[in-house]
Amino acid sequence: MLDQSLAQDIVSAVSAGFDAQVKETAALTTLPSLRGQEATAQDFMARHYRERDLAVDHWQINVEDIQHLPGFSPVTISYENAFNVVGAHRPREVKGRSLILNGHIDVVPTGPHDLWTRPPFDSYVSGDWLYGRGSGDMKAGLYGCLAAFDALDRLGLRPAAPVYLQSVVEEECTGNGALACLQRGYRADAALIPEPSSHALTVAHTASTRIGIVRGIVRTPSRARPAGTARS
Repeated sequence: MLDQSLAQDIVSAVSAGFDAQVKETAALTTLPSLRGQEATAQDFMARHYRERDLAVDHWQINVEDIQHLPGFSPVTISYENAFNVVGAHRPREVKGRSLILNGHIDVVPTGPHDLWTRPPFDSYVSGDWLYGRGSGDMKAGLYGCLAAFDALDRLGLRPAAPVYLQSVVEEECTGNGALACLQRGYRADAALIPEPSSHALTVAHTASTRIGIVRGIVRTPSRARPAGTARS
């Protein structure tokens, strides 16, 4: 069990870095990272991983490497700019359990720009909210993993077991980005995905490889919403 005094110190360290966290999340949000256009945002993540002395693995996904694996989804667009980035913390003496912190850098399409009050990637803060396409889903969570690492650094602490911070592509359409991390050999005792999901911790997911997934495309003018909350 985590010592309560240490827990409070960690919370205070997170709060101390919150303004910087919001600023960098906003900067990341301004980088358009629609599917096939994530390279610049991934360069941003790679640079921030290096600044924290993490070992950076930055590679282009090869479809041939993953197409035989369970969970692979058919590819419909070019992977020419499909790059994953992993920042790895590997302590010299390992104690405890390892962890993967996984988030996706790709964002859903912007839809018609005339439905936006400001340009989609014009990130800004209003009240307690950070706006901009992809800020919530899920660049806030993705950078939040780094902010948690920074909070420990402020206390002079580092995890005693390996931690792999993964910034992946292809979440919005296939999930092949996370699969490519698995194929590359990244394993851990646990994984946390800070996806915005009604402020609830989800420990299981309804899926069936036997039934599979049927994908279809319907085009209709509307206001964009995440698929999980869309209403007809």
